[in-house]
Amino acid sequence: MTEGRLPDLEALRLLLAVHEGGSLGAAARRLGISQPAASQRIRTLEAQLGFPLLERGATGSRPTASGELVATWAAPLVAAAAAFRRDVEVLAGEPRQLSVAASLTVADYLMPRWLVALHDLLPGITIASTSVNSPAVAALVRSGDAALGFVEGPRTPPELVGRTVGRDRLVLVVAPGHPWGRRTAPVEPEELIAGTLLLREPTSGTRQVLDRALASRHLVARPALELGSTTALKHAVASGRGATVLSRLAVEEDVAAGRLVQVDVAGLRLARSLRAVWRPQQPPSGPAGALLAVAERDLAPGRR
Repeated sequence: MTEGRLPDLEALRLLLAVHEGGSLGAAARRLGISQPAASQRIRTLEAQLGFPLLERGATGSRPTASGELVATWAAPLVAAAAAFRRDVEVLAGEPRQLSVAASLTVADYLMPRWLVALHDLLPGITIASTSVNSPAVAALVRSGDAALGFVEGPRTPPELVGRTVGRDRLVLVVAPGHPWGRRTAPVEPEELIAGTLLLREPTSGTRQVLDRALASRHLVARPALELGSTTALKHAVASGRGATVLSRLAVEEDVAAGRLVQVDVAGLRLARSLRAVWRPQQPPSGPAGALLAVAERDLAPGRR
């Protein structure tokens, strides 16, 4: 093959159709082209690659062993090209709709600017955004009620495909008047669980990361209060009611303003992935693909 020159995408698409349909004639009918045109397209591809792709006989044409292998390699290229075409058509097409679900941290601290960027990219798009905890996000995506979801936590939810779009870290925060707010040494995990803890509910992505980190030290959190709202937890802690562990994204403005104090914790792995999730049979394309690209660009290393 000539160096630097890529095979014709339509020829690869035709070869893949032969591989899937069993004959050149069936592939030509499927793609809406004449058999002579299909034969010429394959011959041109063979000349470019430098080896035969089809065995031609009285009963028709079938892929050679090399042809089968090239068709297998071509499949993801053809699929990516189809997704690319759909996404480009969205940019030039009529206003579209998108249903998206996001975990509470993502919805409150990241999604607003992502949606502004998406509206700039796709003026006129209608977006229905739902804010729930990570398990509920997964349920909405599984049911098809959301085309795309964003979750926190240690792993991709069952029955879904996931891709890491960024990283986050949990931090311990207290009110300025709390005894831990004045210390210079990190809080030990044993001290943490012995203190007055106000935490998110056990099913939240934030809580799951903390519980897993403590479990690695054979420790269990026994919070004095569990709340399903990050904002409510911040208000409770700022009033001097105890300590909490929340996303850095959720508390950075409060720490900068002096309403909360961040305290180091020793020996706990509190980093986590932020993931986009979708159904295996419905990979992100169109508006969903555009939103995924916006999120990945925003959370790329060095951007924040």
